[in-house]
Amino acid sequence: MTDPHSPAHGDWLTTERRRLLDFASSSRVTRGGFGWLDESGIPDSERPVETWITARMTHVFSLAHLDGVPATAEIADHGVQALLGPLRDHTHGGWFTSTTDTTKGAYEHAFVVLAASSAAAAERPRARELLDEALHIVDTEFWDERAGLSVESWDRQWHSTEPYRGANSNMHMVEAMLAAGDVTGERIWHQRALRIAGTLIDEVARTHAWRLPEHFTPDWEPDPEYNRARPHDPFRPHGTTVGHWLEWARLLLHLEASLGDAAPNWLISDARNLFEAGIQHGWHADGHPGFVYTLDWQDRPQVRERMHWVTTEAILSAAALYQRTGETYYQQWYATFWDFAHTHHIDYARGSWHHELTPDGRPSRSVWSGKPDVYHAYQATLFPRLPLAPAAAMALRN
Repeated sequence: MTDPHSPAHGDWLTTERRRLLDFASSSRVTRGGFGWLDESGIPDSERPVETWITARMTHVFSLAHLDGVPATAEIADHGVQALLGPLRDHTHGGWFTSTTDTTKGAYEHAFVVLAASSAAAAERPRARELLDEALHIVDTEFWDERAGLSVESWDRQWHSTEPYRGANSNMHMVEAMLAAGDVTGERIWHQRALRIAGTLIDEVARTHAWRLPEHFTPDWEPDPEYNRARPHDPFRPHGTTVGHWLEWARLLLHLEASLGDAAPNWLISDARNLFEAGIQHGWHADGHPGFVYTLDWQDRPQVRERMHWVTTEAILSAAALYQRTGETYYQQWYATFWDFAHTHHIDYARGSWHHELTPDGRPSRSVWSGKPDVYHAYQATLFPRLPLAPAAAMALRN
């Protein structure tokens, strides 16, 4: 059985990390930032440069530099420069969604904070400036102190916000806040992460039997009919998204480890419950191997394609639960998920991972085309070897 801490498995993870970096190194574009990669690792020139991809790749290459991989520092620096340059609104502040979209989303800003945190931990030039500005924008424009959650998006001039609230962007705010809190030493970011998790998981997910609603009204009432006509949406699909239950399970354990003795007991119990719900309702849900993308409100598979990011979050949640509990049950699932990734997702011929598969295991593109970035897969090959806290960049630096 695969042991996350065995030397042989560690060597394999290192090899796979380097393979992912080789694929991703071609994503730098002269327009500034990182491009959306196709199946062969070539940037798609018809797509704009997107802030979330640029931020995630900056994060990855900052981690790679901290991991001792040669020639990755300059790639991380390229990302920092892009986030301080063409993707940043130098007039009104904050970051554009892309080079062709001037709206400003919490999802993108969360990844800017994550990228800046990792680059700052790696002591890259101007990274701390980027982090300070990103945290200022999150604090003043996105954080809703009354709700203890983040609003979703704004127009360019910060005049109007979208009449929608989302769990996905808030989940990535938790991820970003944990990293920022560790890099800056400012505990307020850990405390805000706990508030977000307490509301969305220990209140909302608990009352829905761990089937986390993703979409909400501006008053934070669940909106189960949202995007019914767009079930294949890559960011806001109708129904419930099983992979996010697994991702939240992992984040709760990072949060618990970050808080130490101040951590509430519900963090570990909720993580267990989310993991179990994901296995029960999402794994082999339609009789085929792997996790379905979404379920309807009767737990029936809705979008049956298999997403690579769901598999990576299953790997990471199993690894985190095994590290936290020492229970072989989670080690067994960790091995099972890696077996699935090896057999189905990892593309040993052209590089990286197939981002989407049909239920019978063939590459498809109904939700995702190409192989946009390596963020999820890279973390799956790194995090199982790190402690649950501090955040990965600080753990590597330390």
